[in-house]
Amino acid sequence: MRVLHVDPEPAWGGGETQVLALLAELAARDVTVRLAAHPDGPLARAAAARGVPLVPLRVRNHLDLGAALALRRLVPGHDVVHFHTARAHALAPLCRGRGARLVVTRRMDYVPTGGPYARFLYNRAVDAVIAISEGVRQALLRVGVRDDRIRVVPSGVDADACVAPPRAGEGLRAAWGFTPDDVVVLVLGALERRKGHAVLLEAAVELTASATRLRYVFCGDGGEAAALARAATPLGAGVVRFAGFRDDVASCLAAADIVALPSLREGLGVAALEAMAAGRVVVASQVGGLAEVVAHGETGLLVSPGDARDLGAALAHLAADRELRRRLGAAGRARVRARYTTARMAEGTLACYGEAPCA
Repeated sequence: MRVLHVDPEPAWGGGETQVLALLAELAARDVTVRLAAHPDGPLARAAAARGVPLVPLRVRNHLDLGAALALRRLVPGHDVVHFHTARAHALAPLCRGRGARLVVTRRMDYVPTGGPYARFLYNRAVDAVIAISEGVRQALLRVGVRDDRIRVVPSGVDADACVAPPRAGEGLRAAWGFTPDDVVVLVLGALERRKGHAVLLEAAVELTASATRLRYVFCGDGGEAAALARAATPLGAGVVRFAGFRDDVASCLAAADIVALPSLREGLGVAALEAMAAGRVVVASQVGGLAEVVAHGETGLLVSPGDARDLGAALAHLAADRELRRRLGAAGRARVRARYTTARMAEGTLACYGEAPCA
């Protein structure tokens, strides 16, 4: 089987992490993979380092006819073309009728905009839609995507890669200026409003009088960085650390006691999977796929989205109970290994590829 993957985004995010993992898993199953990507983007560099054949593809916007025609010329010779982002998906109509099955992955849990045109893109421009969670599937159904077009294939992680070498966490924790008695809350992800980081800082301010051992580390970059730094000012020096983008996720997880995902929207939450794979307890908003990944009271705690008081209560509860953190973390590790591995993601994707293209 020959599969052309299309992800032209110039930046790096959770979706690109998943694309890279899927490329590796498919190649291990003797699938011939090829990637059309922005030539200067981090995904292209990471894929090239792993020996994935690359096709440069710059997409200026959703109406880039030149990019669509360039992609159309690439389709013959492939059995499947897999679109991984909205800008990639917008190129799909001109790729019809070229002999390949067309598949798109939807990662966002909000209802797609565009009304009739969105329905055309999902119902007519492609043969199948992969939703990474049931929450994403429900959002697609609400805009009018046909149920028979949707396959739910959850994202996955390499569980072993999420575990850091011995003492890596201790060294990083010390470098961040935290003591063994501090309870470190780690936040992984882009500093964007939809991630709910401001809600976490609001909760942290409310907790200052009762939970003085809590410390917070934000790993990621984004447009909300300056606003979040201002919101952290009342907490004083040494309580909050903005560590920027990190590629040593396993070490960051090893340095943490709790991982918080206060998202206002979330398709699935790869950061939650990574944290659970590392045996770290997760506190997450009950939105989108997070509500499916985290089993409340069994592998972590779920809180109401946007509710600083509810989030603060969950953090305080976990901060005060080391054994509870250990037990929930261990259960989370087992859940990820059973349900959310990159191998399972690849098998589900291959099952979708194996169906015939629509006429």
